[in-house]
Amino acid sequence: MAGMKIVVTGARGQLGHALKEQSKYTPGIDIYFADSTEADITDKASLQDIFKRLKPQYCINAAAYTAVDKAESEPQKAHAINVLGAKNLAEVCLEHECVLLHISTDFVFNGTKRTPYTEDDAPNPQSVYGITKLQGEAEVQKVLKQYFIVRTSWVYSEYGNNFMKTMLRLASERDALNVVDDQVGTPTNANDLAVALFKITQAKSTAYGIYNYSNEGQTTWYGFAKKIFEVNNVKINLQPIATSAYPTPAKRPAYSVLDKTKIKKEFGITIPNWEDTVKNERS
Repeated sequence: MAGMKIVVTGARGQLGHALKEQSKYTPGIDIYFADSTEADITDKASLQDIFKRLKPQYCINAAAYTAVDKAESEPQKAHAINVLGAKNLAEVCLEHECVLLHISTDFVFNGTKRTPYTEDDAPNPQSVYGITKLQGEAEVQKVLKQYFIVRTSWVYSEYGNNFMKTMLRLASERDALNVVDDQVGTPTNANDLAVALFKITQAKSTAYGIYNYSNEGQTTWYGFAKKIFEVNNVKINLQPIATSAYPTPAKRPAYSVLDKTKIKKEFGITIPNWEDTVKNERS
Protein backbone atom coordinates (compact mmCIF):
# COMPACT_ATOMS: atom_id res chain seq x y z
CA MET A 1 0.00 0.00 0.00
CA ALA A 2 3.07 2.23 0.02
CA GLY A 3 2.61 5.38 -1.96
CA MET A 4 -1.18 5.52 -1.79
CA LYS A 5 -2.46 9.02 -1.15
CA ILE A 6 -5.90 9.85 0.23
CA VAL A 7 -7.47 13.26 0.67
CA VAL A 8 -10.19 13.58 3.31
CA THR A 9 -12.52 16.57 3.01
CA GLY A 10 -14.54 17.77 6.00
CA ALA A 11 -11.70 16.92 8.37
CA ARG A 12 -13.16 18.90 11.27
CA GLY A 13 -16.50 17.11 11.20
CA GLN A 14 -17.50 14.02 13.16
CA LEU A 15 -16.48 11.49 10.50
CA GLY A 16 -13.36 13.50 9.65
CA HIS A 17 -12.22 13.22 13.27
CA ALA A 18 -12.97 9.48 13.30
CA LEU A 19 -11.01 8.97 10.07
CA LYS A 20 -8.06 10.83 11.60
CA GLU A 21 -8.21 8.61 14.70
CA GLN A 22 -8.48 5.37 12.69
CA SER A 23 -5.71 6.44 10.29
CA LYS A 24 -3.27 5.69 13.13
CA TYR A 25 -4.03 2.01 12.54
CA THR A 26 -3.73 2.25 8.74
CA PRO A 27 0.03 2.27 8.07
CA GLY A 28 1.65 2.84 4.71
CA ILE A 29 -0.94 5.32 3.45
CA ASP A 30 -0.37 9.04 3.10
CA ILE A 31 -3.59 10.69 4.28
CA TYR A 32 -4.16 14.41 4.00
CA PHE A 33 -6.94 15.87 6.16
CA ALA A 34 -8.42 19.06 4.73
CA ASP A 35 -10.99 21.14 6.58
CA SER A 36 -13.40 23.63 4.99
CA THR A 37 -10.96 26.55 5.30
CA GLU A 38 -8.53 24.74 3.02
CA ALA A 39 -10.79 22.57 0.87
CA ASP A 40 -14.21 24.18 0.68
CA ILE A 41 -16.17 21.79 -1.52
CA THR A 42 -18.41 24.66 -2.64
CA ASP A 43 -15.28 26.30 -4.11
CA LYS A 44 -13.96 24.21 -6.99
CA ALA A 45 -10.73 26.22 -7.27
CA SER A 46 -9.70 25.37 -3.70
CA LEU A 47 -10.24 21.67 -4.46
CA GLN A 48 -8.22 21.85 -7.66
CA ASP A 49 -5.30 23.43 -5.78
CA ILE A 50 -5.15 20.56 -3.30
CA PHE A 51 -5.57 17.82 -5.91
CA LYS A 52 -2.87 19.34 -8.16
CA ARG A 53 -0.49 19.49 -5.22
CA LEU A 54 -1.19 16.09 -3.67
CA LYS A 55 -2.28 13.94 -6.65
CA PRO A 56 -4.37 11.56 -4.51
CA GLN A 57 -5.62 8.17 -5.69
CA TYR A 58 -8.65 8.36 -3.36
CA CYS A 59 -10.79 11.11 -1.87
CA ILE A 60 -13.11 10.47 1.07
CA ASN A 61 -15.76 13.16 1.16
CA ALA A 62 -16.71 13.61 4.81
CA ALA A 63 -17.92 17.18 4.18
CA ALA A 64 -21.70 17.63 4.31
CA TYR A 65 -24.52 19.80 5.56
CA THR A 66 -26.03 17.50 8.19
CA ALA A 67 -28.25 19.78 10.29
CA VAL A 68 -31.43 17.91 9.36
CA ASP A 69 -34.00 20.28 10.86
CA LYS A 70 -32.09 23.46 10.04
CA ALA A 71 -31.96 22.41 6.38
CA GLU A 72 -35.72 23.00 6.16
CA SER A 73 -35.11 26.74 6.68
CA GLU A 74 -31.70 26.81 4.93
CA PRO A 75 -32.34 24.84 1.72
CA GLN A 76 -29.91 26.94 -0.35
CA LYS A 77 -27.05 26.28 2.07
CA ALA A 78 -27.84 22.55 2.21
CA HIS A 79 -27.98 22.46 -1.61
CA ALA A 80 -24.68 24.34 -1.99
CA ILE A 81 -22.79 21.83 0.17
CA ASN A 82 -24.63 18.55 -0.45
CA VAL A 83 -25.33 18.97 -4.18
CA LEU A 84 -22.99 21.55 -5.72
CA GLY A 85 -20.17 20.49 -3.39
CA ALA A 86 -20.56 16.85 -4.43
CA LYS A 87 -20.58 17.89 -8.10
CA ASN A 88 -17.41 19.99 -7.69
CA LEU A 89 -15.61 17.16 -5.96
CA ALA A 90 -16.69 14.62 -8.58
CA GLU A 91 -15.47 16.88 -11.40
CA VAL A 92 -12.10 17.42 -9.73
CA CYS A 93 -11.79 13.67 -9.06
CA LEU A 94 -12.50 12.99 -12.74
CA GLU A 95 -9.87 15.50 -13.81
CA HIS A 96 -7.25 13.88 -11.56
CA GLU A 97 -8.31 10.24 -12.06
CA CYS A 98 -9.12 9.94 -8.36
CA VAL A 99 -11.63 7.47 -6.89
CA LEU A 100 -14.30 9.22 -4.80
CA LEU A 101 -15.82 7.76 -1.63
CA HIS A 102 -18.91 9.86 -1.01
CA ILE A 103 -20.95 9.55 2.18
CA SER A 104 -24.74 9.56 1.93
CA THR A 105 -27.63 8.76 4.25
CA ASP A 106 -30.64 6.64 5.15
CA PHE A 107 -32.69 9.85 4.74
CA VAL A 108 -32.85 9.18 1.00
CA PHE A 109 -35.64 6.68 1.87
CA ASN A 110 -39.19 7.50 2.98
CA GLY A 111 -39.23 4.90 5.76
CA THR A 112 -42.39 3.05 4.76
CA LYS A 113 -40.61 -0.29 4.34
CA ARG A 114 -40.47 -2.81 7.18
CA THR A 115 -37.48 -4.87 6.04
CA PRO A 116 -33.93 -3.52 5.68
CA TYR A 117 -33.35 -1.22 2.71
CA THR A 118 -31.02 -2.53 0.02
CA GLU A 119 -28.98 -0.46 -2.42
CA ASP A 120 -31.54 -1.28 -5.13
CA ASP A 121 -34.57 0.08 -3.28
CA ALA A 122 -36.05 3.21 -4.84
CA PRO A 123 -35.18 6.37 -2.88
CA ASN A 124 -37.96 8.78 -1.92
CA PRO A 125 -36.62 11.43 0.48
CA GLN A 126 -39.07 13.35 2.65
CA SER A 127 -36.86 16.22 3.87
CA VAL A 128 -34.62 18.93 2.40
CA TYR A 129 -31.62 17.14 3.87
CA GLY A 130 -32.62 13.82 2.27
CA ILE A 131 -33.44 15.47 -1.06
CA THR A 132 -30.09 17.29 -1.24
CA LYS A 133 -28.15 14.16 -0.30
CA LEU A 134 -29.91 12.17 -3.03
CA GLN A 135 -29.24 14.96 -5.54
CA GLY A 136 -25.58 14.88 -4.47
CA GLU A 137 -25.48 11.14 -5.17
CA ALA A 138 -26.92 11.81 -8.64
CA GLU A 139 -24.25 14.42 -9.39
CA VAL A 140 -21.48 11.99 -8.44
CA GLN A 141 -23.00 9.27 -10.64
CA LYS A 142 -23.41 11.66 -13.57
CA VAL A 143 -19.77 12.72 -13.54
CA LEU A 144 -17.86 9.64 -12.38
CA LYS A 145 -17.58 5.94 -13.09
CA GLN A 146 -15.02 5.43 -10.31
CA TYR A 147 -17.00 6.10 -7.15
CA PHE A 148 -18.26 4.45 -3.99
CA ILE A 149 -21.38 6.04 -2.50
CA VAL A 150 -21.73 4.81 1.08
CA ARG A 151 -25.12 5.33 2.71
CA THR A 152 -25.09 5.28 6.48
CA SER A 153 -27.41 6.07 9.40
CA TRP A 154 -27.61 7.56 12.91
CA VAL A 155 -23.88 8.38 13.06
CA TYR A 156 -22.47 9.13 16.50
CA SER A 157 -19.09 9.27 18.24
CA GLU A 158 -17.15 11.21 20.84
CA TYR A 159 -16.59 13.91 18.20
CA GLY A 160 -18.81 16.74 16.97
CA ASN A 161 -22.55 17.06 17.52
CA ASN A 162 -24.62 13.89 17.61
CA PHE A 163 -27.41 12.10 19.45
CA MET A 164 -25.15 10.43 22.03
CA LYS A 165 -23.51 13.67 23.07
CA THR A 166 -26.87 15.44 23.15
CA MET A 167 -28.35 12.75 25.42
CA LEU A 168 -25.41 12.89 27.83
CA ARG A 169 -25.58 16.69 27.94
CA LEU A 170 -29.35 16.72 28.56
CA ALA A 171 -29.00 14.06 31.25
CA SER A 172 -26.53 16.30 33.07
CA GLU A 173 -29.13 19.11 33.05
CA ARG A 174 -32.39 17.25 33.71
CA ASP A 175 -33.90 14.50 35.86
CA ALA A 176 -36.23 13.18 33.14
CA LEU A 177 -36.20 12.82 29.34
CA ASN A 178 -38.76 11.82 26.73
CA VAL A 179 -37.34 10.14 23.61
CA VAL A 180 -39.07 8.98 20.43
CA ASP A 181 -39.73 5.22 20.38
CA ASP A 182 -41.45 4.67 17.02
CA GLN A 183 -38.61 5.45 14.60
CA VAL A 184 -36.56 2.32 13.89
CA GLY A 185 -33.00 2.39 12.58
CA THR A 186 -29.41 1.51 13.40
CA PRO A 187 -26.84 3.65 15.20
CA THR A 188 -23.46 3.79 13.45
CA ASN A 189 -20.27 4.43 15.36
CA ALA A 190 -18.23 6.87 13.24
CA ASN A 191 -15.05 4.96 14.08
CA ASP A 192 -16.51 1.72 12.67
CA LEU A 193 -17.58 3.59 9.53
CA ALA A 194 -14.07 5.05 9.20
CA VAL A 195 -12.53 1.56 9.41
CA ALA A 196 -14.89 0.35 6.65
CA LEU A 197 -13.99 3.29 4.40
CA PHE A 198 -10.28 2.60 4.76
CA LYS A 199 -10.90 -1.08 3.94
CA ILE A 200 -12.56 0.00 0.69
CA THR A 201 -9.51 2.05 -0.28
CA GLN A 202 -7.11 -0.74 0.69
CA ALA A 203 -9.02 -3.28 -1.41
CA LYS A 204 -8.28 -1.30 -4.61
CA SER A 205 -11.61 -2.67 -5.83
CA THR A 206 -13.27 -1.68 -9.09
CA ALA A 207 -16.71 -2.82 -7.84
CA TYR A 208 -17.92 0.77 -7.93
CA GLY A 209 -21.43 1.82 -6.98
CA ILE A 210 -23.70 2.37 -3.97
CA TYR A 211 -23.13 0.53 -0.68
CA ASN A 212 -24.91 0.55 2.68
CA TYR A 213 -23.00 0.69 5.96
CA SER A 214 -24.29 0.93 9.51
CA ASN A 215 -23.67 -1.18 12.56
CA GLU A 216 -25.64 -4.43 12.82
CA GLY A 217 -28.98 -4.78 14.59
CA GLN A 218 -31.74 -2.24 15.04
CA THR A 219 -33.35 -0.11 17.71
CA THR A 220 -35.35 3.07 18.28
CA TRP A 221 -34.05 6.43 19.46
CA TYR A 222 -35.45 5.52 22.90
CA GLY A 223 -33.60 2.19 22.82
CA PHE A 224 -30.42 3.97 21.74
CA ALA A 225 -30.74 6.52 24.55
CA LYS A 226 -31.36 3.73 27.07
CA LYS A 227 -28.14 1.98 26.01
CA ILE A 228 -26.13 5.23 26.12
CA PHE A 229 -27.25 5.87 29.70
CA GLU A 230 -26.61 2.25 30.66
CA VAL A 231 -22.97 2.20 29.48
CA ASN A 232 -22.33 5.61 31.05
CA ASN A 233 -24.00 4.69 34.36
CA VAL A 234 -26.41 7.60 34.06
CA LYS A 235 -29.54 7.43 36.21
CA ILE A 236 -32.44 9.31 34.63
CA ASN A 237 -36.19 8.97 34.23
CA LEU A 238 -36.32 8.03 30.54
CA GLN A 239 -39.76 7.79 28.93
CA PRO A 240 -40.71 6.57 25.41
CA ILE A 241 -42.91 8.86 23.30
CA ALA A 242 -44.44 8.82 19.82
CA THR A 243 -43.07 10.92 16.94
CA SER A 244 -46.38 12.81 16.98
CA ALA A 245 -45.57 14.02 20.52
CA TYR A 246 -42.26 15.50 19.36
CA PRO A 247 -42.83 17.38 16.08
CA THR A 248 -39.70 18.47 14.20
CA PRO A 249 -39.27 20.70 11.10
CA ALA A 250 -37.90 17.78 9.06
CA LYS A 251 -39.80 14.56 8.54
CA ARG A 252 -37.76 11.51 9.54
CA PRO A 253 -38.07 7.97 8.18
CA ALA A 254 -40.15 5.76 10.51
CA TYR A 255 -37.96 2.83 9.46
CA SER A 256 -34.47 3.10 7.96
CA VAL A 257 -32.56 -0.06 8.77
CA LEU A 258 -29.96 -0.70 6.04
CA ASP A 259 -29.10 -4.08 4.54
CA LYS A 260 -25.29 -4.50 4.60
CA THR A 261 -25.02 -7.77 2.62
CA LYS A 262 -23.35 -6.11 -0.38
CA ILE A 263 -20.52 -4.33 1.46
CA LYS A 264 -19.80 -7.37 3.66
CA LYS A 265 -19.61 -9.68 0.66
CA GLU A 266 -17.56 -7.37 -1.57
CA PHE A 267 -15.00 -6.21 1.01
CA GLY A 268 -15.05 -8.98 3.63
CA ILE A 269 -16.02 -6.46 6.28
CA THR A 270 -17.13 -7.75 9.70
CA ILE A 271 -19.60 -5.28 11.20
CA PRO A 272 -20.08 -5.03 14.98
CA ASN A 273 -23.55 -4.93 16.51
CA TRP A 274 -24.59 -1.42 17.51
CA GLU A 275 -24.99 -2.43 21.17
CA ASP A 276 -21.40 -3.70 21.33
CA THR A 277 -19.92 -0.56 19.85
CA VAL A 278 -21.55 2.12 22.03
CA LYS A 279 -18.48 3.35 23.83
CA ASN A 280 -18.18 4.74 27.29
CA GLU A 281 -17.98 8.32 26.04
CA ARG A 282 -18.66 11.51 27.93
CA SER A 283 -19.91 14.63 26.17
